Order: sequence, then structure tokens, then C-alpha cells
Amino acid sequence: MHDLPTISSIAQTIQLAIAPVFLLAGIGALLNVLAGRLARVVDRSRVLEALHASSTGEEHQRYVGELRIVDKRMRLVNTAIALIVASAITVCVLVAMLFITQLAGLPFRVAVAIAFVLGMAFLIAGLVLFLIEINLALSYLYVREELLEREERDWRQKLRPK
Repeated sequence: MHDLPTISSIAQTIQLAIAPVFLLAGIGALLNVLAGRLARVVDRSRVLEALHASSTGEEHQRYVGELRIVDKRMRLVNTAIALIVASAITVCVLVAMLFITQLAGLPFRVAVAIAFVLGMAFLIAGLVLFLIEINLALSYLYVREELLEREERDWRQKLRPK
């Protein structure tokens, strides 16, 4: 049986665990952002579904195209959320392994390193999907020219004092 660890070694383990705990706080904030984006995309899909049912011709095709984009965005955000949750779980396991390694004297050094790298890989993959979703949303976001009601004059002329 191993001797119990000293207070100073437990304090050192707590210090080591602080960085992953801050990482968890950041991951939580990121998950909040992603959940908000997912909710907005779902709301938009519901609006489009209602418009789709009563549309015809070119307008109908525009709704079909946007529904396809919204569907892809929902899948991207959902997968990003899953990856980032996997990252959070891995970081939690990492913190637990830090304490188990210290308290029980088990040689989990390699497992701790692997958990850290795996947590970062999940986080990176989730962030990449988040970036792809944002770019997809922006690439198909446009205002139809006829809705802009542009005048011939340059907009800066309107700002000049008379």
C-alpha cells in the first residue's frame, strides 16, 4: 500500500488541474454559442418550411436551395457540438487522471498526455466545423438586388451637407 500523498503534492496536483478547468469554462462558453446558433438555424428552417409549402416557381427553388443549406448547417453545428462535448469529457477525464495518478501513485503519465492531446484534437475538429458552418452561412447570405432599392447616386452624396 502506498503512503498518502503530502499536502504539498496535492496542492501541486490542484495547480496542474487549474489550466484544464479554465479550458472547461471556455468550452462551456463555446457550447453556449453553438447551441444558440443551432437554435437560430432550426428557427430559420421552420420559417422556410412554411414558406416552401405555399411557394411556386423561382421563389420555390430559392426556398429549396436555402433549406438545403440550412440542413447542412444544422448537421455541421450538431457535429461541432458533439466534438466539443467529447473534448470537455476528455478534459474531465484528464483532471480525474491527474488526481488518481497523484493519490494512488499509479503511472498514468502517458494516459494523461494522450487524454490532453485527444481533448485538444476534439476541440480543434469542433472549431474547424464551427468555422465551416459560419463560412457556409455567410457564403449564402445575400440580399436580393431588387430589395435594396438602390438609387443611381452614390450613398456618400447623401451624407454631404447641403
